Amino acid sequence: MKILISQGHILDPVTGRDGTYDILIEDQLITRIKKSLSVRKARIISAKGCLVFPGLIDLHCHLREPGREDEETIITGSQAAVAGGFTTICCMPNTEPPLDNKVAIRYVRHQAQAAFCRILPIGCISIRREGQRLAPYGEMVEEGAVAFSDDGSCVMDSLLMRRALEYTRLHHKPVISHAEDYSLAKNGVMNEGPLSIKLGLPGIPRQAEEIMVARDVALSALTGGRLHLAHLTTQEAVEVVRSAKKRRLPVTAEVTVHHLTLTEEAVTGYNTQAKVSPPLRTKLDIEALVRGLKDGTVDCIVTDHAPHSEEEKEAGFENAPFGMIGLETALPLAWRLVGKDLNPLDLISAFITGPAKVLGIPSVGLAEGQPADIAIFNPDTEWVYQAEKVVSKSKNSPFLGWKLRGKVVATIVAGKMVYSSHQ
Repeated sequence: MKILISQGHILDPVTGRDGTYDILIEDQLITRIKKSLSVRKARIISAKGCLVFPGLIDLHCHLREPGREDEETIITGSQAAVAGGFTTICCMPNTEPPLDNKVAIRYVRHQAQAAFCRILPIGCISIRREGQRLAPYGEMVEEGAVAFSDDGSCVMDSLLMRRALEYTRLHHKPVISHAEDYSLAKNGVMNEGPLSIKLGLPGIPRQAEEIMVARDVALSALTGGRLHLAHLTTQEAVEVVRSAKKRRLPVTAEVTVHHLTLTEEAVTGYNTQAKVSPPLRTKLDIEALVRGLKDGTVDCIVTDHAPHSEEEKEAGFENAPFGMIGLETALPLAWRLVGKDLNPLDLISAFITGPAKVLGIPSVGLAEGQPADIAIFNPDTEWVYQAEKVVSKSKNSPFLGWKLRGKVVATIVAGKMVYSSHQ
């Protein structure tokens, strides 16, 4: 079926197009883009008052399959993704069993055939994420792994991390580092500081992140290996990355939506929904992260979508798992930066061209002959994020009850309408 997106404001960081157009989609491809089109026998989607941009890419999410299908599955995670405007998502390997071999990667690719969006699996750096032996990178790349990470665990062995980075030169896939010195962070559950003392909770000092960011940058300089730093949180870590980029090292970095939105104050009252790893930091850190986005030090914005059951999150602050869901709220929360800190095109770029650059894949824009992966977003729609309307299988979010501005109206993947807010 032909689809005609009518009179939407295209905002495309790939082609640079910024204006009101009609878009015709036929057989999975964009076939025509004009100021005005008249097409017979087409499904018409009115995008008047909306922004139209290439489908978003999430470089960092957790789909829990295999092992914890009670929390999320590849299918339900992809449903949440398209509800948030994402057409491609990269799933982290900390499943059970972990994605540390070709059979596990093949399983994810097989399950993803029925997903609502494209799923790109990330393989483990080390076998079982134990940081002792390198996982078989070659066979996982052959099965479709796009990067390697022990996310949720830091590779404490510097020699092992060196070898992992050396392999990136052979396989041309980045190593994604969860940079956190466990000898400092051990048993910590929130940012270390006056608030952690007041709450009587063991803290995670910011230096735990900064030490490992510095180490991994040094190893990238030693090896020439492609390093991507996951979920930066501190002002000092941003400065290390900024320095690395000035030296033209092959280093990239990301920030999560929640680290751009919330400070450590969100855990007041022992709110386990705001318990994340690395922990929420301070207002000064948020300001540094935003500056990093503005000047290109930070390459992309991610969700770090991490579903958990209600029972787990109610286990008390010290025992509750780290993580929150984020696929459905990422864009409206990040949109709060528009006007005040970032222009719309730069923000969208952090969800599209930034992740593509990290993965080393082409950025696909809205142009004739290109695959029709499209998100339509109304920046003026106000809505309340409610548990009963959450698409994800889990509901662990500190943003429940928040009044948000901006909502995804529709998402199209390979020319097929996979989400509509009017359904």
